[in-house]
Amino acid sequence: MSSTIYIFWPFLFLHISAQGWSIFGAQTNGPAQEGSLRLVGSDRSSAGRVEVYHDGQWGTVCDDNWGMAQAQVVCRQLGFPKAINVTVGASNGEGTGPIWLDDVICTGAESTLSSCRFKGWAVTDCSHKEDAGVVCESVKSMDSGSKSTLDHSLSLSEDLGSLFDRGHNCDFNILVRDPSDEQTKEQTICAHQAILSLYPQLNITRTSKNLSVEISQTCHSYVYEFIRYLYTRKIEVTLSSAQCLHQLSHIYQVKQLLEDVGKVFILLLPQDPTFNTQVSLYEYGVRTEDLALQENTLQYLSWNFEFLVSAPVWKTLSVHMMEALLSRSDLVVQDEALVLGALEDWLKERTDIAPERKVALLQQIRFPMIPVEKLYDIQFSSDMYKSNEAFYSSAFMKAFQFNTLPFSKIRKHFQDTEIYLPRIYTGEPWSVVINYTAPQYDFRYVHYGSYYTSDRSASFITPVHNSVIFKQQTIQWQAQVLLHSGECSSQGLTCTSFPVARLFPYVNLDSYESTVRFSNKVVLMCKTENIVFHVQDFKSLKAEIPSNSSMSLPNPCPDNNLFIFVVSPEYI
Repeated sequence: MSSTIYIFWPFLFLHISAQGWSIFGAQTNGPAQEGSLRLVGSDRSSAGRVEVYHDGQWGTVCDDNWGMAQAQVVCRQLGFPKAINVTVGASNGEGTGPIWLDDVICTGAESTLSSCRFKGWAVTDCSHKEDAGVVCESVKSMDSGSKSTLDHSLSLSEDLGSLFDRGHNCDFNILVRDPSDEQTKEQTICAHQAILSLYPQLNITRTSKNLSVEISQTCHSYVYEFIRYLYTRKIEVTLSSAQCLHQLSHIYQVKQLLEDVGKVFILLLPQDPTFNTQVSLYEYGVRTEDLALQENTLQYLSWNFEFLVSAPVWKTLSVHMMEALLSRSDLVVQDEALVLGALEDWLKERTDIAPERKVALLQQIRFPMIPVEKLYDIQFSSDMYKSNEAFYSSAFMKAFQFNTLPFSKIRKHFQDTEIYLPRIYTGEPWSVVINYTAPQYDFRYVHYGSYYTSDRSASFITPVHNSVIFKQQTIQWQAQVLLHSGECSSQGLTCTSFPVARLFPYVNLDSYESTVRFSNKVVLMCKTENIVFHVQDFKSLKAEIPSNSSMSLPNPCPDNNLFIFVVSPEYI
């Protein structure tokens, strides 16, 4: 192997750009699209002079009428949680080229700066002494002390790691620089061409001699670790390094590392009650095409949907993110009427969305799941009903038919069966809450009455199904939290981990099995922080809760949980 590594090939400069990436921000340099933004002239990736890409050229923005509403749009478009301040008078240096935008007027809800009102492209009476800028809030600081070791190594990995660390007989230079800061000293990492040639995505040929990595100075210290991973297939990831390692993995398409580093981000999800970080993570996952990161973030937002819609960030969600959320069945929410109300509030703020697109979003509401009493009231309470009466009338017709006709008849004529599937509804009478950590039982009363049998057990009554046909037929359920093997064995159960949630009916469900199935859930929530961190199906009427280390999301409140037992009937 050594004879292969040390061969000297003629010089050819290979330029692979990873330029201008901000942490969870948009790509700010390199191939740009119409209307793209970047921040220039600051030592922070979250601040700087605002530049806009139009007609194949970067240009600046005049500071006339420049304020926080405009800054909020800029920061959100770049993937930052929010704006902190604005800068005027070219405080981040004077730009060059055209001044593309002047007298920009935004409401703050626009998805891009170029969708705000302005005089016209390059219509201005300003000079570059009036270039505008912003200061955005960076993603919440993260604990760099927590480490996760990723090991994709092979038998020679340690030897190759030692080879890289010593730098002996290297024949290939990796040049690391910040394209937005010409004052930053270029960093050189010595490597071996034969090793890097094993990665075809780097496009290294026999004549290649250099690889240029252009990335924000924030990430310079992690390029060495990334290159060393290419040798050893092993790396230690902290919450601080994860952001840069994920970017480098995306840029150079090291897919296994990309996926595993993306999983580290889930440690961030319970940490921000404003949901700004979670929304930024999702948009970052979209830009980097990390499907696992998108799914993990959407799952968390779905589980915490009822808290999300109450946060200021709700009105700033992108259209594609709204579509992704509304398509999911794992929204934990009081009822479907709340989902409709939240969507209508969001749509009222979005003057940039065409009417047909708004209707397409409304079509994702599961109107048959809305209780008939609330369904009837919508025509009088909805602000959007009159302007979309034809759509609402059609949706109401399907919903009322669903509530009054056998489902076997309905499904013969409608192919879209998803609108007839429930989400995870926690409103009355479909759920009961057990707080097993409290000395005294704490639970939510439901419509048909509920009573306690112990501090970790509750009984409640639901209809067989939420449709009017089954409204008068009821089932009594017993919910329990079991904490040790003795409690399981006394009930004839075998349990391998604790706690265990148990939900069983006092009647035989076999009589309904040809019509209705129960996809019941247990929802784990922090009592004080209002965070849903785990949702699990019942299997054989029990749900063994995994340990904190094996949950898809960490438990941020291990001694302060609420167990929400949810009955979820579905027509079959």
